[in-house]
Amino acid sequence: MSELAAFSDQTFAVAGAEIAKLRRDPTELLTRSVQPALWLLVFGQVFTRTRAIPTGSLTYEEFLAPGVLAQSVLFMAIFYGIAIIWERDLGILQKVLISPAYRGALVLGKALSAGVRGLVQAVVILILAFLMGVRVQTGAGSLGAIVLAILLGSAVFSTFSLIVACLVKTRERFMGIGQVLTMPLFFASNAIYPLALMPAWLRTVSRFNPLTYLVDALRCSMVPAGASEFGLGFDFLVLAIALVGLTVAAARLYPNVVR
Repeated sequence: MSELAAFSDQTFAVAGAEIAKLRRDPTELLTRSVQPALWLLVFGQVFTRTRAIPTGSLTYEEFLAPGVLAQSVLFMAIFYGIAIIWERDLGILQKVLISPAYRGALVLGKALSAGVRGLVQAVVILILAFLMGVRVQTGAGSLGAIVLAILLGSAVFSTFSLIVACLVKTRERFMGIGQVLTMPLFFASNAIYPLALMPAWLRTVSRFNPLTYLVDALRCSMVPAGASEFGLGFDFLVLAIALVGLTVAAARLYPNVVR
């Protein structure tokens, strides 16, 4: 039990240190909110008028809003690993790795702080969606599910980002790979169109994409008529399994970033 308590303390200590960076530079979140805001304001309104994408009882803006929220989580978290490379170049990471801290706690702490960043950004997007007339569920259960989905989704993609940072080790290569990964993950999901519209091969790929389950969980929880493709419990299960697997892999690779 003492080991579990130590693991928890170390996780929250790392998360607290990362969140403190956010308090010193809150403008980062505002600038990262520009792109999803444009997706809602421009892409959403245009396709709502064209009615080119069938979304059932939802307007296209209502269908798109959870997808844009998931997109913002992805785009923010997928570049989170570059902080590890900066810490290595500044000599901070070497000091952390010679400490007796659990490697898993170091990874989970950073994943938790990414989740907090995702929640702050989600507030901006939810307010914008509400102002645009999107029906947003505000019940305690719905908000709790949204919070859990964002925390899990941010943790999954930020941990994946840490793995990439451990493998490539340079900022330039990391940024290049991050750019390559974001668009396929986004378009091979149900963020901007239903799975039913995809060709069979892309629908198969989307089943292995964690973003698909994040979008599904958000759509089910966020808008009143948003039906889940897989079931909310299954969405959370897939994200949790992905997080555990990626955390184990990242913890094993973490020391490699300084080599």
